[in-house]
Amino acid sequence: MGATMTAKLSAQAMARRLVRVVHLIHSLEPGGAEAVLVDLARAAPAAGLELAVMPLVRPRDERYLAALRELDVPVLALDLPSRWDVRAFPRSLTLLREWQPDVVHTHLKHADLVGAVGARTLRLPMVSTLHVVDDGRGAVAGFKRRLAAIGRLTTAARTITVSEAQRRWYLDAFPSAHPDRVVTIHNGIADPGRISAGRPGSDAVRRSLGIPGDAVVVAQVGLLREGKGHHDLITALGLLSDIPDLRVLVVGDGPLRRSLELACVPVRERLQFTGYRDDVPALLEAADIVVQPSEFDALPTALIQALAAGLPIVATAVGGIPEIVTPGEGILVPPRNPVALARAIRALAVDRERRAVLGGAARSRFEQGFEATSWAARLRTLYVDVIGDEGQKQVCRAASSGPGGVPVRQEHHTTWEARDTEGVL
Repeated sequence: MGATMTAKLSAQAMARRLVRVVHLIHSLEPGGAEAVLVDLARAAPAAGLELAVMPLVRPRDERYLAALRELDVPVLALDLPSRWDVRAFPRSLTLLREWQPDVVHTHLKHADLVGAVGARTLRLPMVSTLHVVDDGRGAVAGFKRRLAAIGRLTTAARTITVSEAQRRWYLDAFPSAHPDRVVTIHNGIADPGRISAGRPGSDAVRRSLGIPGDAVVVAQVGLLREGKGHHDLITALGLLSDIPDLRVLVVGDGPLRRSLELACVPVRERLQFTGYRDDVPALLEAADIVVQPSEFDALPTALIQALAAGLPIVATAVGGIPEIVTPGEGILVPPRNPVALARAIRALAVDRERRAVLGGAARSRFEQGFEATSWAARLRTLYVDVIGDEGQKQVCRAASSGPGGVPVRQEHHTTWEARDTEGVL
């Protein structure tokens, strides 16, 4: 049988069975990449995917670990004390051999390096997702970025960027990357259901936070770290003293917590820090507006959560944010501009009808482009493509080396049939 026919038959077989994918990630500590991985696990069965997750480091906080186990997703833990522990290489090889995936999918630079070694050794196709713009300065940060890039550039069949803005940055930062192998696929999240301000759930959440029922609540969700614009939000709140019923929720934790608490003293009665929360969809029931005044963001999950909640958005026009928010779903402002931020918040705070219109459009945008089941389906299509590419290589290698030239992996896959995924989650 010719190589072309063999590859064609292999592609047809892939269309009829579950695609087995191991996702390597540095840890399962609470964070954006980790959270969307859990959402992908929820959507995977309906999309024809069978997942396992391989964290390099055992997390101190095990809530995501528990969530994956509740979903019956195998967690192939390496149990290492450090992301850079060299024992990751032999341990990951052992687990990959045992689980026999079709694809190795890596997330973030530590996993890129470990996954590249495993994929090359076992002749498995590798896919890598870039979740952040890794532009840290300094010799050490630059060395780590280049080291991870070596594995990605030499091994990954596809590099996924989560926004077109990130793709442009990546191709500029790494000129040796082949543009055809760098593709943009927006992340998705599981649909928590439409959130409507004023329903009983909203009142209950506000009571639990000590927020008056008639207040206009602005929420920012994310890590408290440099570049997220929290200081700009505090400054903007100071410019909105003429709206006495305005309240701000800062949801999340991080290294800037103490400095932000000191900076917000003049507006402390109208601003509340919630700390880290794993119930963001429920918490958004207390919100009227979501803000994200970042200096750069590849594709902030918090804004996808806002779309899903049907909430209007005020955000900066940076990075991948304009790919989430258009003028129909919110207001975009320049970064590092508290005056413009305050002006946009004011425009929505005093106009309930406009908030409702923008919120409805936000929900529609979520359903059309950011729901997890459609995201998982797009990933499956990509996986099948790279498996086909690798299959063609295997056929060519076998043809050139003669019988027995390539080891054959044992097949133990489950047949899958595409079906309507509406309402699965």
